[in-house]
Amino acid sequence: MLRIYQNELDTNHGCKSGVSRRNFLQIGGGLAGLSLTNLLRADSQTAPGHKQKSVIVFWTHGGMSQQDTYDMKPDAPSEYRGMYLPVQTNVTGINISERFPLQAKVMDRISQVRSVWHENGIHAPSAHWMQTGYFGPTLARNAAQRPSFGSVISRALGPRVPLMPAYVTVPKSEAFGYQGAVYLGKRYNPFEVGGDPNADGFKVPNLALPNGLSLDSVNSRRKLLGAFDKIRRDTDQSGVMEGLDTFKGQALEMVTGEHVRKAFDLSDEDDSLREKYGRHQYGQSALLARRLVEAGTRVVTINTGYWDHHNDIEPGLEQHLPPLDRAIWALIEDLTERGMLDDVVIYCAGEFGRTPLINGHAGRDHWSKCFTVMLAGGGIKGGRIVGASEKWGGGVKERPSTPLDVMATIYNQLGIPLTTHYEDATGRPVSIVGSGRPIRELI
Repeated sequence: MLRIYQNELDTNHGCKSGVSRRNFLQIGGGLAGLSLTNLLRADSQTAPGHKQKSVIVFWTHGGMSQQDTYDMKPDAPSEYRGMYLPVQTNVTGINISERFPLQAKVMDRISQVRSVWHENGIHAPSAHWMQTGYFGPTLARNAAQRPSFGSVISRALGPRVPLMPAYVTVPKSEAFGYQGAVYLGKRYNPFEVGGDPNADGFKVPNLALPNGLSLDSVNSRRKLLGAFDKIRRDTDQSGVMEGLDTFKGQALEMVTGEHVRKAFDLSDEDDSLREKYGRHQYGQSALLARRLVEAGTRVVTINTGYWDHHNDIEPGLEQHLPPLDRAIWALIEDLTERGMLDDVVIYCAGEFGRTPLINGHAGRDHWSKCFTVMLAGGGIKGGRIVGASEKWGGGVKERPSTPLDVMATIYNQLGIPLTTHYEDATGRPVSIVGSGRPIRELI
């Protein structure tokens, strides 16, 4: 539930009705434990002069099969190559799955890294590795050890426009719990949209006033709160109260102001554009992501559903591939037409890939020894293939890349110094990229 608090010391100060100030200022909505005021406090720490770029992530929760999408093996035996045929893209020599015909039309703006690898084949540790760049959790200890790259970007850059949440997940945070901020602090956790943007009457619960409250009544409460705070400020010599007032006022502005609420309002878009993106969760989430980065959000992660296809992989992929293809294509076309493509990195990945060999249940199992990620926009060179897998996709044949290399590439494109360190819970400075280096072929 979203509540506007003055500070923790106020919980024992009630108004004349006997209702505590904390309860009195409640205005509804949930933020998964993250106070909107804390979120906005983070915004104020944004350093000037950073590049005005953003990131949109398509997270394929569970692991997308590279052999059926970007890194096809048409000459392999049938039990390896799968059910799909390759199609030629608009870049000579680059073929991708026939289930990605729209991306094939814009491959000159898309690049693939076909040689990403790490050393774990279990969902949770692998998700941590791909979300943070670092190995961390095990089955015995699955708590997050490092902040997600979305939280790192939020901490380093903040939003591009004040009041906009810096980091948003659609419809909610997934990746086995590893899309959070950990030791960076809760203020850098993502703002969860909390609903399917394709649903009829879609609204963001975190920005909606509860039944029984109008904008006029909230503004009246703000005035009353201002009167309370003036009394407290008169006795405060440190300036702390004045700072708290600022964040509280911004939190109210997010709920009552126009800019943030309009950014989340898909009804402002023409029906023709909504149809171009596709009337499904993939497409409308991508359109919402474009609106958010255009309005000033720095990172939007679209969690696309579960891709863990151990059994009957074909019907599973048929549910995911066409809408993902349309969403990515429409986003690239839309950003290009708006002159925004160079300012928005598009990234598609999961925690690992899938086994080269189709199993006895007509599915593919977990495979981290070699898989593909997709990158586009944000100044990344298009029409490139970096690295290669072995003949049937079992391992890296050339140019291995690690999750930290991918992180370093994204941070580099956003203008975040790769020398950046943040203190962990013990006070030890930890590098955001460790041994990772930008993938030079893409920049």
